[in-house]
Formats: sequence, structure tokens, C-alpha cells
Amino acid sequence: QVQLVESGGGLVQPGGSLRLSCTLSGTFFNRYVMAWYRRVPEKERELVAFVTASGTPDYADSMQGRFTISRDTAKNSIYLQMNSLIPDATAVYFCNADSSSYRRSYWGQGTQVTVSS
Repeated sequence: QVQLVESGGGLVQPGGSLRLSCTLSGTFFNRYVMAWYRRVPEKERELVAFVTASGTPDYADSMQGRFTISRDTAKNSIYLQMNSLIPDATAVYFCNADSSSYRRSYWGQGTQVTVSS
């Protein structure tokens, strides 16, 4: 059974940092492009960043400079380092594993990030 499990969310003050983690199990990690999305109430889910199977990262334009995505093949995991957080970053963050070659896409359950004083 394929599972994506996120962790690392929580409450942080403006200007603070958080590191989200996501671990994939039950399938071959190297088949997938791994990504972070986020969703705020009454808005559509939006892409934050993704990292290819070979480890190349890319970011949504509005996320450049504040977020860093990374991939650890040995741990079947990806991470999202979030620095200098502002209240607009408050959202539920979701991990996604996508393989167009194998026509598979999986989602984690989401982890809440709240930026507030």
C-alpha cells in the first residue's frame, strides 16, 4: 500500500522557520516527481515547489527565495525548508508524488502551517 506521510507543521511566529518532511512508502521513490502544494480556505490548491527524480528543484514564482525543497533518496523523503515566514504562508501543506510514466499520483493527508503572533 502506497503512503505519503507529512510532518513538521505547526504554529510559528512571523519571521520564523519550519521544516516540513514527507516520506513515501510502498512504491519506488525514484519513479516520482515529488512536490509540495498548499491550500487555504476558499482557494484552490497551489503548487509551492517540486523536485524531479534526478533532484532538480523548481518553485512557483511567488515562492522563490523563501522556500527550499530537497530530496533524500536514501530516506525516500522530501523536505520543505520555510524561512522568514509571513502570515500569508498559513495553509495546509500537501505532499504529492507523481509519475506520468506509470500514470500514478499520490497525496499525503496534509499538515497545517500557521504563521501568527
